[in-house]
Amino acid sequence: MDLLSHNWIVYLTICLFFTGVSCNSMENKIYINLNYTMPCVRLLNATHQIGCQSSLSGDVGVLHVLESEDNLDLVLRSGLHPPYMVILETPLFTRSIMMKLKSGSKRVAGVAVVEPSANPPQGFSPHTKCPNENTGVYSENYGPSLAHCNTTEWNPLGNGLSYEDFDFPIFSLKDDNDTQVIRQCYMDHNRALNGSDPQYPLCAMQLFSHMSAVTNTATCMRRNSISFSISPEMVCDPLSDYNIWAPVKPLNTTEKGHKAGESVVIASARLDSRSFFSDIAPGAESAASGLVTLLAAAHALRNATQEAQLNRTIFYTFFHGETFDYIGSSRMVFDMERNQFPIDLDNIHSVLEIGQVGLLSNSKLWLHTDPVSRRNSSIEEEVKNLITNLQAAANGLNVSVEEPAATQPLPPASFHRFLLARPFPGVVIEDHSSSFTNKYYQSMYDNPEYLNLLFPPDLTPEEQLNHISDTAKSLTEVATLVARALFVQAGGEKSQISTIKADELTVSRMLYSFLISSNNSWIQEIISPEHVGHLNNKTTNFYISVLDQTSLPALLVKQMLANLTGITVNVTEEDCRNQRENKDDTESQHLYKYLWVQGAAAPNGTQREGFCIRSTVSWSKALSPAFELEDYTSSIYSTWTESRWKKIKGRIFLVASHDLEMLTLGVGIGVLLTSLLLTYIISSKVDILFSSGREPTSATY
Repeated sequence: MDLLSHNWIVYLTICLFFTGVSCNSMENKIYINLNYTMPCVRLLNATHQIGCQSSLSGDVGVLHVLESEDNLDLVLRSGLHPPYMVILETPLFTRSIMMKLKSGSKRVAGVAVVEPSANPPQGFSPHTKCPNENTGVYSENYGPSLAHCNTTEWNPLGNGLSYEDFDFPIFSLKDDNDTQVIRQCYMDHNRALNGSDPQYPLCAMQLFSHMSAVTNTATCMRRNSISFSISPEMVCDPLSDYNIWAPVKPLNTTEKGHKAGESVVIASARLDSRSFFSDIAPGAESAASGLVTLLAAAHALRNATQEAQLNRTIFYTFFHGETFDYIGSSRMVFDMERNQFPIDLDNIHSVLEIGQVGLLSNSKLWLHTDPVSRRNSSIEEEVKNLITNLQAAANGLNVSVEEPAATQPLPPASFHRFLLARPFPGVVIEDHSSSFTNKYYQSMYDNPEYLNLLFPPDLTPEEQLNHISDTAKSLTEVATLVARALFVQAGGEKSQISTIKADELTVSRMLYSFLISSNNSWIQEIISPEHVGHLNNKTTNFYISVLDQTSLPALLVKQMLANLTGITVNVTEEDCRNQRENKDDTESQHLYKYLWVQGAAAPNGTQREGFCIRSTVSWSKALSPAFELEDYTSSIYSTWTESRWKKIKGRIFLVASHDLEMLTLGVGIGVLLTSLLLTYIISSKVDILFSSGREPTSATY
């Protein structure tokens, strides 16, 4: 290669480099990327798909801020610049408007919902009116008159939006700066003045949320199994996470199946919630109130259960995925039936479940039971005993308990899946007698403000963490009630329950950790070092994870339960992580779980004094049995999957008129053709234009 060719290559490389830099710079000048966008994603089950998606290249539309429902005509019929990207304020995010936009989807490119600063006073629930109606115990074969919410509509405000299928993207906008930029762009370019149509250039938005899976779970799982390459591309994942559980006394978890002589009282709560937007599921009332109560009750019982000789074992259980047709509870029952769990159904004496308990009316709790199983005299007797224990536990507390009408069915609860297996005595504690008190069930508005988790002004984050709110005091009373009732139900003496009391500060810290910020000093002390990266400074998202992943709620509950029920043991970090007391210990791992946690930091430093917690806390898969059985069309078990995607993104930009775009295209084609013609002419005359003036190499001087 001669020097001239080398110079041309260097020159070309430099040109390409600066062209790339120029392209990036040009893109930044054209587009404004949105920083905080939360999409509605696609979910699938045995029969159909729900959710939202964009086209592969993203959907583009002219921005239109909807000011009222009457203003929809411009979007659906009269507007001159479709398709439109509709910006909705919270009061307009209703089923009526969304279904109209869905019916006119050829003129709708997408929807962006502005997240509000306050909850809508009229309430809002995108869930159905009858949650989990097809996977509960009531059916044509069991209490047919109670099936499908025939007698009690549990969620009357449910509009079912979360279970609709939209063929355009729907995003939530939370960042105030993004929202302001969008409004300003709309006002400057798109707002009609004096009845005239807006003129180009117009402000447009592009949303990317293309979903890989389509049709139903059977279809996407079949596509997952088709392999055309070494690393096949998956299109969907089963909804899955982990159940967290702990018996108050050590049981051999290595040996599965029936435990002779063991009688167990299941004390349960759910771990999950959801909303229309999968990344915004605060679940303050629907999930956090119940699980915080059960955690506080477990803490209150730590000393009492170790000192007393109880003839039954309390078994704390936190089920994940209950929102999606009882994934966690159905899996535990499935494992028990097949001797794949440390206990089986024969070991279960009774069930006490804590549901939504954060919105007490007149400090009253309601004890829900199953009227069908109570027709059995032995079940009826045990249910009455459990109710009596709860009533006795309420004495002296600022909370009372009552039973709803005897013919009322069991509300949506994990207990349904146990009753599907066989009759059990059980009670579900709720803050409602019939329909939900929760006006924002399974929505983004089921947040700390709705639970009245308020703090005095000017408190630092550390002061907020330790501030005892009215909500914390109320849940502490409920937790004390639950702890005392469980103690008696397990065989403890009623005369001893007055000393059992939940701790208000612990309840306050748990509420803060779940609903305000998990990245706080208390959690930092009780968490394992390898999990610190999961903590954040926002409300916990209670949406379930997917296969082989763990959600933050499951992680936090595992760490909290171990610290609140376990004891500190003096072992090295190596032995702790190897699940043993010392190098010669081979038995403890069958009875206990060892957890190394960070510990507190020195007052004026960052070095932490870690220590080892020994507890009975374990976890097991919350994966629907349908995926173990590969029965993707099951009508018995949950079949929910989540589609995969490659890019979630939103951006705005100015779009020119169609005529100008055509003119630009024509000019571009003209320039291209002219360039090709000039290139041809120059190439044909290259010998003349670029002839060398150098003398022959044989010239002499």
